[in-house]
Amino acid sequence: MLSIAVGEYKAGDKLLPVRELAAEAEVNPNTMQKALSELERDGLLYSQRTSGRFVTDDTEKITALRRDLAVGHIEYFLKKMEELGYSKDAALEALKKYIENEGKGENDVQ
Repeated sequence: MLSIAVGEYKAGDKLLPVRELAAEAEVNPNTMQKALSELERDGLLYSQRTSGRFVTDDTEKITALRRDLAVGHIEYFLKKMEELGYSKDAALEALKKYIENEGKGENDVQ
C-alpha cells in the first residue's frame, strides 16, 4: 500500500508475482495473497486473469490513499506529543521549529 502511495508502483504498473512479492517482504505467499486481495477489494489493484495484478489507473483513489496515510501519521504524531505533555499548538510550534532548524544541527524544541 505504501509503495503505491509513494509512487514506487505507479498507476497501471504491473506487480510482481505473489511469490516474488512474498519473498521480498519475507512473508508467507498466502499472507501476501490475502494482502493483495484486500487491496483489490479496496480498489487499489485489479487483476487480469492471465496477465497478473496491476495498480489501479484511478489516480484520485491513489491520492485519497496518500491523504489517508498522511492523516494517520499526523494523528499518531499528535497522540505521541500529547503523551509527552504537548498541546496541539505546542506540538505544531515544535514541528515548525524543527523544520526551520533541520540540517543545522539545532534540533532544540521546547
